[in-house]
Amino acid sequence: MTRSDRWVYLVVSAAPPVLHIDSTVEELISKQWGVCLIATPTAATWIDLDTIARRTGCLTRAAARPPLTEKSLPRADAVLAAPLTFNTINKWAAGFSDSPALGALNELLSAELPILAAPCVKKLLQHHPAYAHSLARLTDAGVTVLAPDTITVKGPDGLADFDWTELLTHFDEITTEPRQR
Repeated sequence: MTRSDRWVYLVVSAAPPVLHIDSTVEELISKQWGVCLIATPTAATWIDLDTIARRTGCLTRAAARPPLTEKSLPRADAVLAAPLTFNTINKWAAGFSDSPALGALNELLSAELPILAAPCVKKLLQHHPAYAHSLARLTDAGVTVLAPDTITVKGPDGLADFDWTELLTHFDEITTEPRQR
């Protein structure tokens, strides 16, 4: 369990790099971040939310819960949205909040926090007109969006994975520089 004065909301969707999110959580903790993991409903079926919650000492979220049924999440100081699927990116840019993950992304978009988004999107879908429009809208709103080609690698299982070290270097950069909007 971690105790921290600064909290990152780690928002994940169902793309292969999420299968290795445990090591990213550990790396963030080693950098003195408290971690609140918020998963899309499908991503939540791919990872062990209970184990992550025990390790971080923070609630994990994947589904909406009735009011007053549990403690609130701590105030976010930064957002790391990784991996993000084509679907999640387009819904976020359009303002859909049909899951706690999208709700958090939409709320925090206006909070003037550093936000890093790491898409995991197939080449063909990167050429879809909605994708380019969504990336432009998020970038215009102040989100730092990494190009998939700069961080996506082939994992040992043959599935897409992230160069998490590179991704976390970008996260370090946006969270240590003064925020400008």
